[in-house]
Amino acid sequence: MTVGREPAVAVFGATGCVGRAVTSAFVRAGRPTLEVARHRPADTSGDRFLALDAAAADPGELAGLLAAARVDTVINATGGWVTSEAENERVHVHLVENLLAALARTPGRTRLVQIGSVHEYGPLPVGTAAEETHPPRPVSAYGRSKLAGAEAVLRATRAGLVDGVVLRVVNLCGPEAAEVGFLGAAIRQLRAATPERPVELTVAEAHRDFLDIRDLVAAVLAAETAPVVGQVINVGRGEAVPVVHLVDLLIAAAGPPPGAVRLRAAPVDSRGGDWTRVDIGRAARSLRWRPAVELPESIKDMWDASHADHLVEQS
Repeated sequence: MTVGREPAVAVFGATGCVGRAVTSAFVRAGRPTLEVARHRPADTSGDRFLALDAAAADPGELAGLLAAARVDTVINATGGWVTSEAENERVHVHLVENLLAALARTPGRTRLVQIGSVHEYGPLPVGTAAEETHPPRPVSAYGRSKLAGAEAVLRATRAGLVDGVVLRVVNLCGPEAAEVGFLGAAIRQLRAATPERPVELTVAEAHRDFLDIRDLVAAVLAAETAPVVGQVINVGRGEAVPVVHLVDLLIAAAGPPPGAVRLRAAPVDSRGGDWTRVDIGRAARSLRWRPAVELPESIKDMWDASHADHLVEQS
């Protein structure tokens, strides 16, 4: 398999929302790009896609495939919220360790950008903004496994096996994230809302740091070449926004008829606690990066993208 004569970027988890957005950005930038995921989507063809379970692949075989494609940069966008301890371990720890074992066998030093999570910190005190030096104390299986994967990348970097950097990312919104998380679930409910059959959205009294996925992509592109080897870098807006405000923005974008939506307050019952906010000073200094997409624009684009996809599904 040959992607091109220029060094290529391999995006693992290329069929997820982050992986798709990152891949598209590298393609637009003119970089040869190898997409890697377990299943080939119907709209992808040619040798730029590798259907592979990276958690189960033989590291030597994987190293050969990456070397043949002349990969010098890997973006690990795999994983997501899964239910069991075993599955979290497989997709967030074993896969990373397998990938690192493969990269240790490839010529040269590969830049590895690990897409981490704010949940690696665990619950944060209300009113604070977590810096990268904040001691991580994750409480969920997801947070613990993501932290273990990040620490594996940092150990391999200290050992000189890869040039790794961990981007610790907050909650995502925006057009490519239209089916993801709490806002994605709210969108699905709003699609069916009518005055005759109103929907009830349960809103916790929580505050969240939300970032447009396009801003995350810009941070990933910056991290590919910036002198940030061995660092953990927070990627967020640096703001704790009331969840009810996010819902209000979504309802304004959706424009449901009067009486079609009801809001119900509820106690926080979330894997992220009632407060998330990160300090993004290191990202500004090291990546020369700051978020550019304002939340009202992001939420409107998120609704518009979801509505367009829904119309396509119905046609």
